[in-house]
Amino acid sequence: MTTDPLNVALRDKYSKTGRFYDLLDYPFELMYRSWRPGLLSDVRGRVLEAGVGTGHNLPFYHESVSLCGVDLSPVMLARAQKKSKQARCEVELKIEDATELSSLADNEFDWVFSTFMCCVMPDDLQPQALKQFARVLKPGGKFRLLEVVFSGDSSIEKWQRRASRLVEKLYGARLDRQTVAHIEAEPGLKVTNTRYLKWGSYLLIDGVAVP
Repeated sequence: MTTDPLNVALRDKYSKTGRFYDLLDYPFELMYRSWRPGLLSDVRGRVLEAGVGTGHNLPFYHESVSLCGVDLSPVMLARAQKKSKQARCEVELKIEDATELSSLADNEFDWVFSTFMCCVMPDDLQPQALKQFARVLKPGGKFRLLEVVFSGDSSIEKWQRRASRLVEKLYGARLDRQTVAHIEAEPGLKVTNTRYLKWGSYLLIDGVAVP
């Protein structure tokens, strides 16, 4: 279990938020749910989902996948365990700190997949998590991260900034995280593509592990 003060604070936040997270996130999930099948359509093999949360992605993995889902919050994982019954693939869920991944072996995974984890993770911790992604991925293994950032559309950004304090209080999320820059600074990972799914705000980051 993590002892880093930043991660302890995040875990404690989700011990509270996790109890009503699905209700809180429901309006957004109406949109996200339509994206999830496409995000996972080509994901195969041994897969790590970092920040699995309450398990919204679990029903959409291909039946051939061997999935390990990790999260910092026992409360969130308990809800994911219930959703795992909807999965078509083999699912193992673990309480793990993404900055450590201490129970996972080097070169173990074909894919690392994550949705909205890095925007919750402080910038000070992201390099540690990305180093772990590089470690557990096989050479040539792929990663795909979906994050939310401030929009390039000024009218949307204005609304986001008004809501930013509430979003950070509830989720611990910030829209000014520098995730792409952190990946580019990690020698074991390479960004191969980025694109926005909506509003110039929902950023999809694809990449590969390099020797």
